[in-house]
Amino acid sequence: MKFSKNISLLFFFACLATLASAQTPDLPAEQIDIIKSFDARLEATDRFQVDPELPPLDTSTRRLDYQVATKALEVEYLPPKIRPLAMSGEDVPESYNGYLKFGGGFPASLFGNGFYNFSNSENFNLGLSALHHSANNNKSVENQRFSFTKVGADGTYQHDLGFAVNAGLGFTSDVVHFYGYNEVAEALEEEYTFEKEEVRQRFSIFDAKASIYNGVRTEADFNYHAGVKMYFMDDNYAARENGFDLLIRGTKWFDASHPLTVELQTDFTSYKDTAKQSLNNFFLRPSYTYHAESFKAKVGLNIASHDDEFFFFPDVELSAIILKGLLGAYVGATGTLQKNTFRSLSDYNPFISSRIMVENSQYYNFYGGVRGTIQRIDYDGQVGYKSVNDLALFLLPDVNDTIPRFDVLYDTANIFFVKGSVTAPLFHGFELTGAVSQNFFSLDREEKAWHLPSFTLNVGARYTKVVDEKAGSTLILKGDFFLENGVPYRDDDGNAQNLNGLFDISLGADFFFVENIGGFVQINNLANNKRERWHRYPTFGINALVGLVARF
Repeated sequence: MKFSKNISLLFFFACLATLASAQTPDLPAEQIDIIKSFDARLEATDRFQVDPELPPLDTSTRRLDYQVATKALEVEYLPPKIRPLAMSGEDVPESYNGYLKFGGGFPASLFGNGFYNFSNSENFNLGLSALHHSANNNKSVENQRFSFTKVGADGTYQHDLGFAVNAGLGFTSDVVHFYGYNEVAEALEEEYTFEKEEVRQRFSIFDAKASIYNGVRTEADFNYHAGVKMYFMDDNYAARENGFDLLIRGTKWFDASHPLTVELQTDFTSYKDTAKQSLNNFFLRPSYTYHAESFKAKVGLNIASHDDEFFFFPDVELSAIILKGLLGAYVGATGTLQKNTFRSLSDYNPFISSRIMVENSQYYNFYGGVRGTIQRIDYDGQVGYKSVNDLALFLLPDVNDTIPRFDVLYDTANIFFVKGSVTAPLFHGFELTGAVSQNFFSLDREEKAWHLPSFTLNVGARYTKVVDEKAGSTLILKGDFFLENGVPYRDDDGNAQNLNGLFDISLGADFFFVENIGGFVQINNLANNKRERWHRYPTFGINALVGLVARF
């Protein structure tokens, strides 16, 4: 047995220890006598086999605590350039290279609008566009007619080196008629009649532009732009005007958030009727904008020069978040020289004389307001004050001229204004927009701000509904409401009066029967309001257009 084997081993080692102690008597130093040779022999015995065994495993769980001394490590690294993360949104609707809208209506109207884009997805695109709209209400008011035509081409080439080149050409023909003689004849109880060629005014404008800029972000975070615009304009009363505008702009971004911008602009205008006038302006506009988490501050200066006289205008704005996502506030001050050219004045009032004075309006604008978003409704409200030297006003030199044409006169004005806008996507597919403004004029010489509106209200609604997704049929409903006060004018006795106000409701609908083909209908001025925006020139009453739409 295993137990008896252990007892025998203990007895064996104990005998060896006794023999060892018996052989160590006290002997004299350095003297040993050998009596006989020792011959140790052991008797035969059984051999014990001992098999080694591993100790049992310790399966208990132990928690070890390590005490590590903390130490801050300094690591040098380049700051990251923060970029907005991509956010998932609604699917992008399918785009089309071409678009065509064509139709007619009453009074005798013709409308056409088309666009086609030739695109190389890598680095080139060219867009061609054309627009025509004409109407003839001669049966109700003699020579109450107009025609507007505009064609253009615009192309951009993106080079592999990172710069882009843009160029464009355009031609505009704007034909109006001085049909105000009908109102004069009625006021004087006379009968006037003219052939359309005798009262026709045609503005012909040729535009050209070219620019070069960085098409992609540069390594130094520096954006550049250099562009030139030119136009050549004349009418059929021998008035001519040419414009040349050169703009050079550079922007350096700091930390990808704070732009430092410098603009240099030269804006030349030459106008000629019986005499020649020049209106040449130079601008230097440096500015720096700092974006923080809860506010933005822009500090800039607009240095303008005209006829060797220098003007210094502010270009500053401070905006801050009051309630994140709900309410923000801003204040600012700006100013510039704003040109009153034959082109800009005739675009605003097509019934002006071809013998006018072109001038700069020098203005300062101080403003403040609030803006934000509440329940997906974007709003912006603003109050401000403008100081304007040489504000353009419009007045008939004689309200009983046979063919009435407006003179342009200038006055210094102080304008206090209140305005606001709102955009409200009330539910899926429906969006409501609105804008309102109120101006209070105070002039130095003139009694009123002749033919300038003081109150304007615009409200628009748009609803889009997919009728049949498989067939691609879509319905778009539109509605607009316009309200404007009657503008001031001088009557036959030279007294200040107000013309009738504008009250205009318009409705429209576009319906695509299939994905690419549809129809449209547009009914304007449902209230049949024939107010005179310009004295002696009543507007069209109710009018409508209907036609087809194609996209491809």
